Amino acid sequence: MGYRRIGSFALILGIEPLTRYRSELEESLQYLSSEQAIESLQADPYWPKWNSPWWHMLLLHEMGETKRIPAAVIETYISALNRMPLKIFPIHPEDMPAGVDPYRETPCHCQLGNVYQVLASWGVDVDKELPWIRPWILRYQMSDGGLNCDNEAYLVKDEVPSSMVGTIAAFEAILLYTPRAWTAEERVFLEKGARFLIERKLLLGSPTKHNAAERESAKKWTQLCFPRFYFYDVLRGLSALLLWGQMSDQMSDQRIPWESIREVVTLLEGRFADGQVRCERLAYEGAGTILRSPAGEWVRGQPATFFPLLAKTSAIGEVSPFLSRQWAEARARLKSLGLTPLESGV
Repeated sequence: MGYRRIGSFALILGIEPLTRYRSELEESLQYLSSEQAIESLQADPYWPKWNSPWWHMLLLHEMGETKRIPAAVIETYISALNRMPLKIFPIHPEDMPAGVDPYRETPCHCQLGNVYQVLASWGVDVDKELPWIRPWILRYQMSDGGLNCDNEAYLVKDEVPSSMVGTIAAFEAILLYTPRAWTAEERVFLEKGARFLIERKLLLGSPTKHNAAERESAKKWTQLCFPRFYFYDVLRGLSALLLWGQMSDQMSDQRIPWESIREVVTLLEGRFADGQVRCERLAYEGAGTILRSPAGEWVRGQPATFFPLLAKTSAIGEVSPFLSRQWAEARARLKSLGLTPLESGV
Protein backbone atom coordinates (compact mmCIF):
# COMPACT_ATOMS: atom_id res chain seq x y z
CA MET A 1 0.00 0.00 0.00
CA GLY A 2 2.01 3.00 -1.18
CA TYR A 3 1.22 6.45 -2.42
CA ARG A 4 -1.06 6.07 -5.44
CA ARG A 5 0.10 7.80 -8.60
CA ILE A 6 -2.52 9.98 -10.20
CA GLY A 7 -3.32 10.60 -13.85
CA SER A 8 -1.12 11.47 -16.81
CA PHE A 9 0.97 13.81 -14.66
CA ALA A 10 2.28 10.81 -12.76
CA LEU A 11 2.94 8.89 -15.98
CA ILE A 12 5.18 11.72 -17.14
CA LEU A 13 6.94 11.77 -13.79
CA GLY A 14 7.35 8.02 -13.90
CA ILE A 15 9.61 8.34 -16.96
CA GLU A 16 11.36 11.63 -16.33
CA PRO A 17 13.30 10.78 -13.16
CA LEU A 18 14.95 7.77 -14.77
CA THR A 19 16.18 9.99 -17.58
CA ARG A 20 17.47 12.87 -15.51
CA TYR A 21 19.15 10.71 -12.88
CA ARG A 22 20.05 7.63 -14.94
CA SER A 23 23.83 7.84 -14.57
CA GLU A 24 23.78 8.53 -10.83
CA LEU A 25 21.07 5.93 -10.26
CA GLU A 26 23.10 3.25 -12.01
CA GLU A 27 26.15 4.21 -9.95
CA SER A 28 24.20 3.68 -6.71
CA LEU A 29 22.83 0.37 -7.95
CA GLN A 30 26.33 -0.80 -8.86
CA TYR A 31 27.55 0.14 -5.39
CA LEU A 32 24.69 -1.76 -3.75
CA SER A 33 25.63 -4.79 -5.85
CA SER A 34 29.24 -4.69 -4.67
CA GLU A 35 31.13 -6.58 -1.98
CA GLN A 36 31.99 -3.19 -0.51
CA ALA A 37 28.31 -2.57 0.27
CA ILE A 38 27.90 -5.99 1.85
CA GLU A 39 30.98 -5.47 4.01
CA SER A 40 29.74 -2.03 5.07
CA LEU A 41 26.38 -3.44 6.22
CA GLN A 42 28.07 -6.29 8.05
CA ALA A 43 30.10 -3.72 9.95
CA ASP A 44 27.14 -1.44 10.67
CA PRO A 45 23.61 -1.25 9.18
CA TYR A 46 23.38 2.55 9.53
CA TRP A 47 26.70 4.36 9.72
CA PRO A 48 28.36 6.24 8.23
CA LYS A 49 25.90 8.96 7.34
CA TRP A 50 25.34 9.89 4.54
CA ASN A 51 27.18 7.48 2.35
CA SER A 52 26.60 3.89 3.47
CA PRO A 53 24.32 1.35 1.76
CA TRP A 54 21.35 2.28 3.97
CA TRP A 55 21.26 5.86 2.66
CA HIS A 56 21.42 4.67 -0.96
CA MET A 57 18.58 2.25 -0.22
CA LEU A 58 16.42 4.88 1.47
CA LEU A 59 16.95 7.35 -1.36
CA LEU A 60 16.01 4.74 -3.97
CA HIS A 61 12.86 4.07 -1.97
CA GLU A 62 11.91 7.74 -1.86
CA MET A 63 12.43 7.89 -5.63
CA GLY A 64 10.00 4.99 -6.11
CA GLU A 65 12.79 2.61 -7.12
CA THR A 66 12.71 0.31 -4.08
CA LYS A 67 12.33 -2.88 -6.11
CA ARG A 68 15.68 -2.25 -7.80
CA ILE A 69 17.61 -2.68 -4.56
CA PRO A 70 19.60 -5.92 -4.92
CA ALA A 71 18.30 -8.90 -2.96
CA ALA A 72 21.71 -9.63 -1.44
CA VAL A 73 21.82 -6.18 0.15
CA ILE A 74 18.30 -6.59 1.53
CA GLU A 75 19.18 -9.97 3.06
CA THR A 76 22.43 -8.65 4.54
CA TYR A 77 20.64 -5.62 5.93
CA ILE A 78 17.99 -7.72 7.67
CA SER A 79 20.70 -9.88 9.25
CA ALA A 80 22.60 -6.79 10.40
CA LEU A 81 19.50 -5.34 12.02
CA ASN A 82 18.70 -8.59 13.79
CA ARG A 83 22.23 -8.62 15.19
CA MET A 84 21.62 -5.29 16.92
CA PRO A 85 22.22 -6.01 20.63
CA LEU A 86 19.25 -3.98 21.84
CA LYS A 87 15.67 -4.49 20.65
CA ILE A 88 14.16 -1.91 22.98
CA PHE A 89 14.58 1.84 23.24
CA PRO A 90 16.82 2.44 26.28
CA ILE A 91 14.98 4.94 28.46
CA HIS A 92 16.38 4.07 31.88
CA PRO A 93 20.11 3.59 32.64
CA GLU A 94 19.52 -0.07 33.43
CA ASP A 95 18.11 -0.57 29.91
CA MET A 96 21.57 -0.15 28.41
CA PRO A 97 23.75 -3.29 28.62
CA ALA A 98 27.41 -2.82 29.43
CA GLY A 99 29.59 -2.40 26.38
CA VAL A 100 26.79 -1.31 24.01
CA ASP A 101 27.54 1.84 22.02
CA PRO A 102 24.52 4.14 22.55
CA TYR A 103 25.17 5.93 19.27
CA ARG A 104 25.73 2.97 16.98
CA GLU A 105 24.00 0.00 18.55
CA THR A 106 20.63 1.36 19.61
CA PRO A 107 18.14 2.12 16.82
CA CYS A 108 15.67 4.97 17.15
CA HIS A 109 12.05 5.47 16.10
CA CYS A 110 12.68 7.53 12.95
CA GLN A 111 15.26 4.99 11.76
CA LEU A 112 13.00 2.00 12.31
CA GLY A 113 9.98 3.73 10.78
CA ASN A 114 11.95 4.22 7.59
CA VAL A 115 13.46 0.73 7.75
CA TYR A 116 9.98 -0.75 7.94
CA GLN A 117 8.82 1.24 4.90
CA VAL A 118 11.78 0.35 2.69
CA LEU A 119 11.78 -3.36 3.47
CA ALA A 120 8.01 -3.75 3.23
CA SER A 121 7.94 -1.87 -0.07
CA TRP A 122 10.67 -4.16 -1.43
CA GLY A 123 8.54 -7.20 -0.54
CA VAL A 124 9.92 -8.32 2.82
CA ASP A 125 7.47 -9.65 5.40
CA VAL A 126 8.90 -7.35 8.06
CA ASP A 127 6.73 -8.70 10.86
CA LYS A 128 8.19 -12.14 10.18
CA GLU A 129 11.81 -11.24 9.47
CA LEU A 130 12.12 -8.43 12.03
CA PRO A 131 9.29 -9.15 14.47
CA TRP A 132 10.53 -6.63 17.02
CA ILE A 133 10.09 -3.48 14.88
CA ARG A 134 6.29 -3.10 14.78
CA PRO A 135 5.87 -3.62 18.57
CA TRP A 136 8.69 -1.10 19.09
CA ILE A 137 6.89 1.56 17.04
CA LEU A 138 3.60 1.02 18.83
CA ARG A 139 5.18 0.83 22.28
CA TYR A 140 6.90 4.21 22.33
CA GLN A 141 4.04 6.49 21.29
CA MET A 142 3.63 9.26 23.86
CA SER A 143 0.32 10.43 25.30
CA ASP A 144 -0.11 13.21 22.72
CA GLY A 145 0.37 10.79 19.80
CA GLY A 146 3.97 11.66 19.04
CA LEU A 147 7.27 9.87 19.64
CA ASN A 148 10.73 11.18 20.47
CA CYS A 149 14.15 9.73 19.65
CA ASP A 150 15.59 11.51 22.69
CA ASN A 151 15.67 8.90 25.44
CA GLU A 152 15.39 11.48 28.21
CA ALA A 153 12.11 12.83 26.81
CA TYR A 154 10.37 9.76 28.20
CA LEU A 155 11.51 10.59 31.72
CA VAL A 156 9.92 14.05 31.74
CA LYS A 157 6.90 14.13 34.06
CA ASP A 158 5.38 17.62 33.78
CA GLU A 159 5.04 17.87 29.96
CA VAL A 160 5.02 15.71 26.83
CA PRO A 161 8.08 16.64 24.72
CA SER A 162 7.26 14.66 21.59
CA SER A 163 9.01 15.25 18.28
CA MET A 164 7.70 15.68 14.75
CA VAL A 165 10.85 14.09 13.31
CA GLY A 166 10.59 11.18 15.73
CA THR A 167 6.94 10.65 14.82
CA ILE A 168 6.44 10.99 11.07
CA ALA A 169 8.28 7.91 9.79
CA ALA A 170 6.73 5.65 12.43
CA PHE A 171 3.26 6.99 11.59
CA GLU A 172 3.87 6.41 7.86
CA ALA A 173 5.12 2.87 8.48
CA ILE A 174 1.97 1.69 10.26
CA LEU A 175 -0.31 3.69 7.97
CA LEU A 176 1.20 2.62 4.65
CA TYR A 177 2.49 -0.88 5.30
CA THR A 178 -0.09 -2.74 7.33
CA PRO A 179 -1.18 -5.41 4.82
CA ARG A 180 -4.44 -6.24 6.60
CA ALA A 181 -7.15 -4.55 8.63
CA TRP A 182 -5.68 -2.46 11.44
CA THR A 183 -5.80 -3.99 14.89
CA ALA A 184 -7.41 -1.98 17.68
CA GLU A 185 -3.93 -1.03 18.92
CA GLU A 186 -2.82 0.10 15.46
CA ARG A 187 -6.03 2.08 14.92
CA VAL A 188 -5.50 3.91 18.22
CA PHE A 189 -1.85 4.54 17.30
CA LEU A 190 -2.88 6.08 13.97
CA GLU A 191 -5.73 8.13 15.39
CA LYS A 192 -3.47 9.54 18.10
CA GLY A 193 -0.75 10.18 15.53
CA ALA A 194 -3.21 12.01 13.27
CA ARG A 195 -4.39 14.08 16.23
CA PHE A 196 -0.75 14.95 16.94
CA LEU A 197 -0.31 16.26 13.37
CA ILE A 198 -3.62 18.11 13.55
CA GLU A 199 -2.81 19.80 16.85
CA ARG A 200 0.60 20.82 15.54
CA LYS A 201 -1.10 22.18 12.38
CA LEU A 202 1.66 20.31 10.51
CA LEU A 203 4.15 23.10 11.18
CA LEU A 204 4.39 23.91 14.88
CA GLY A 205 7.38 22.87 16.94
CA SER A 206 7.02 21.43 20.42
CA PRO A 207 5.61 23.86 23.01
CA THR A 208 7.62 22.15 25.76
CA LYS A 209 10.71 23.20 27.69
CA HIS A 210 12.49 19.90 27.15
CA ASN A 211 12.11 20.02 23.38
CA ALA A 212 12.42 23.78 22.94
CA ALA A 213 15.05 23.24 20.22
CA GLU A 214 12.36 21.87 17.92
CA ARG A 215 10.73 25.30 17.72
CA GLU A 216 13.89 26.52 16.02
CA SER A 217 13.96 23.52 13.68
CA ALA A 218 10.30 24.09 12.81
CA LYS A 219 11.20 27.39 11.13
CA LYS A 220 12.63 25.32 8.26
CA TRP A 221 9.72 22.91 7.85
CA THR A 222 7.97 25.10 5.29
CA GLN A 223 11.06 24.79 3.08
CA LEU A 224 10.60 21.52 1.21
CA CYS A 225 13.46 19.08 0.88
CA PHE A 226 14.30 15.88 -0.95
CA PRO A 227 15.18 13.29 0.03
CA ARG A 228 13.61 13.54 3.46
CA PHE A 229 15.34 10.50 4.94
CA TYR A 230 14.07 10.94 8.50
CA PHE A 231 13.70 14.72 8.23
CA TYR A 232 10.38 16.54 8.15
CA ASP A 233 8.73 19.16 6.01
CA VAL A 234 5.11 20.28 5.79
CA LEU A 235 4.38 18.42 2.53
CA ARG A 236 5.46 15.16 4.13
CA GLY A 237 3.16 15.80 7.08
CA LEU A 238 0.23 16.91 4.92
CA SER A 239 0.56 13.86 2.68
CA ALA A 240 0.54 11.45 5.62
CA LEU A 241 -2.41 13.13 7.31
CA LEU A 242 -4.53 13.24 4.15
CA LEU A 243 -3.77 9.63 3.37
CA TRP A 244 -4.86 8.66 6.88
CA GLY A 245 -8.07 10.62 6.33
CA GLN A 246 -8.70 8.79 3.07
CA MET A 247 -7.96 5.36 4.49
CA SER A 248 -9.79 5.66 7.79
CA ASP A 249 -13.22 4.05 7.72
CA GLN A 250 -14.28 6.47 10.47
CA MET A 251 -13.68 9.51 8.31
CA SER A 252 -16.22 12.35 8.50
CA ASP A 253 -16.27 15.86 7.11
CA GLN A 254 -14.83 17.13 10.37
CA ARG A 255 -12.23 14.38 10.78
CA ILE A 256 -9.41 16.64 9.57
CA PRO A 257 -10.37 20.20 10.53
CA TRP A 258 -9.67 22.60 7.70
CA GLU A 259 -8.16 25.09 10.13
CA SER A 260 -5.51 22.52 11.09
CA ILE A 261 -4.14 22.38 7.53
CA ARG A 262 -5.22 25.76 6.14
CA GLU A 263 -1.89 27.53 6.61
CA VAL A 264 0.14 24.73 5.05
CA VAL A 265 -2.21 24.21 2.09
CA THR A 266 -2.40 27.95 1.42
CA LEU A 267 1.38 28.21 1.56
CA LEU A 268 1.95 25.29 -0.81
CA GLU A 269 -0.78 26.34 -3.22
CA GLY A 270 0.62 29.86 -3.37
CA ARG A 271 4.18 28.69 -3.92
CA PHE A 272 3.55 25.73 -6.24
CA ALA A 273 0.29 26.53 -8.01
CA ASP A 274 1.75 25.19 -11.26
CA GLY A 275 2.51 21.84 -9.62
CA GLN A 276 6.26 22.18 -10.11
CA VAL A 277 7.83 21.75 -6.67
CA ARG A 278 11.43 22.77 -6.18
CA CYS A 279 13.88 21.64 -3.53
CA GLU A 280 14.38 24.50 -1.10
CA ARG A 281 16.89 23.22 1.45
CA LEU A 282 19.44 20.51 2.14
CA ALA A 283 18.05 18.85 5.24
CA TYR A 284 21.34 17.05 5.89
CA GLU A 285 23.54 20.13 5.44
CA GLY A 286 26.18 20.57 8.12
CA ALA A 287 25.62 17.17 9.69
CA GLY A 288 28.67 15.14 10.63
CA THR A 289 29.04 11.41 10.92
CA ILE A 290 30.70 8.48 12.67
CA LEU A 291 33.47 6.87 10.64
CA ARG A 292 35.40 3.65 11.14
CA SER A 293 39.14 4.12 11.36
CA PRO A 294 41.63 1.82 9.58
CA ALA A 295 42.09 0.14 12.96
CA GLY A 296 38.37 -0.68 13.06
CA GLU A 297 37.42 1.87 15.72
CA TRP A 298 34.36 4.09 15.22
CA VAL A 299 35.12 7.79 15.65
CA ARG A 300 32.42 10.42 16.19
CA GLY A 301 32.33 13.99 14.86
CA GLN A 302 33.85 13.25 11.48
CA PRO A 303 33.08 15.18 8.27
CA ALA A 304 30.46 13.44 6.18
CA THR A 305 30.75 12.40 2.58
CA PHE A 306 27.92 12.15 0.06
CA PHE A 307 27.17 10.28 -3.15
CA PRO A 308 26.24 11.56 -6.62
CA LEU A 309 22.59 10.48 -6.62
CA LEU A 310 22.00 12.25 -3.31
CA ALA A 311 23.67 15.43 -4.57
CA LYS A 312 21.69 15.43 -7.81
CA THR A 313 18.24 14.71 -6.37
CA SER A 314 18.63 17.27 -3.57
CA ALA A 315 19.93 20.20 -5.64
CA ILE A 316 18.39 23.41 -4.31
CA GLY A 317 16.27 25.30 -6.84
CA GLU A 318 15.74 22.29 -9.09
CA VAL A 319 12.24 20.97 -9.77
CA SER A 320 11.86 17.68 -7.93
CA PRO A 321 9.63 15.24 -9.80
CA PHE A 322 9.23 13.30 -6.56
CA LEU A 323 8.00 16.27 -4.53
CA SER A 324 5.87 17.40 -7.46
CA ARG A 325 4.21 14.00 -7.60
CA GLN A 326 3.52 14.05 -3.88
CA TRP A 327 2.01 17.54 -4.11
CA ALA A 328 -0.22 16.42 -7.00
CA GLU A 329 -1.43 13.50 -4.90
CA ALA A 330 -2.04 15.72 -1.88
CA ARG A 331 -4.11 18.13 -3.97
CA ALA A 332 -6.16 15.25 -5.31
CA ARG A 333 -6.81 13.99 -1.79
CA LEU A 334 -7.79 17.44 -0.58
CA LYS A 335 -10.34 17.56 -3.35
CA SER A 336 -11.66 14.04 -2.76
CA LEU A 337 -12.04 14.70 0.97
CA GLY A 338 -13.87 17.95 0.32
CA LEU A 339 -11.61 19.83 2.68
CA THR A 340 -11.24 22.90 0.49
CA PRO A 341 -11.83 23.89 -3.12
CA LEU A 342 -8.54 24.47 -4.91
CA GLU A 343 -8.90 27.12 -7.59
CA SER A 344 -6.17 25.68 -9.79
CA GLY A 345 -7.51 22.13 -9.71
CA VAL A 346 -5.35 19.04 -10.03
